[in-house]
Amino acid sequence: MSNATQPAPKPRSLVGYSYRLVLIVAVALTTGCLLYSFRGQLRLEALADRETEFRARYAAHPATVLAIAFLVYVAVTGLSLPGAAAMSILYGWLFGFWPALVLVSFASTTGATAAFLLSRYLIGDFFQARYGQQLSALNAEVERDGAFYLLTLRLIPQVPFFLINVAMGLTRLRTRTFWWVSQLGMLPGTMVFVLAGASAPSLKEVATRGISSLLDWRLVGALALLGMLPLVIRWALRSRRIRADH
Repeated sequence: MSNATQPAPKPRSLVGYSYRLVLIVAVALTTGCLLYSFRGQLRLEALADRETEFRARYAAHPATVLAIAFLVYVAVTGLSLPGAAAMSILYGWLFGFWPALVLVSFASTTGATAAFLLSRYLIGDFFQARYGQQLSALNAEVERDGAFYLLTLRLIPQVPFFLINVAMGLTRLRTRTFWWVSQLGMLPGTMVFVLAGASAPSLKEVATRGISSLLDWRLVGALALLGMLPLVIRWALRSRRIRADH
């Protein structure tokens, strides 16, 4: 699918790599320090204690709260930090299903694209120059199946999303193709996590009873459908390749 690829970035100097390495280390250290400083406030029990305050602030300043929530989600996914799934559940609980679905869907895609671009322009040419032969199989898959290959990866929950972002940044996949395929491919999983949060009676109950308190027939059905996706995707990919061979 030639219209879904673009020329690989040209190799840069060792000085350029050094500057980028320093930048990555600085960002990682800063983020780690912030997470360590606020670790107590991010626990479910601590959030549950401030449940009324959260809802009051959202009711008083909905646009501001939504904007901050969007930027926080983009930062977490863009820097490939853990916790995106938990944030999806939290947003579903706080904002309700449809507002949270729209926010998380676009924030996750924006963050994923940021991680994709960071991978491409900070470390992409370094890995292409030194591990081009090892990356040839991945590039071949992208050249052959393009958007369909990325969509397949996005719809398989077992493949970590942050790993997809970084790996695709090392290929010649176009940024706009990465964006719209990611928007579509991450939507089913996003719906399940947001639905889990929207179904939660209260954070206090979840903190007391555990994740099992989130389960209801809608969520169980959504999880079952999500679990069937890998089988459907493998069948579709196999059928497509058989038709292409003939």
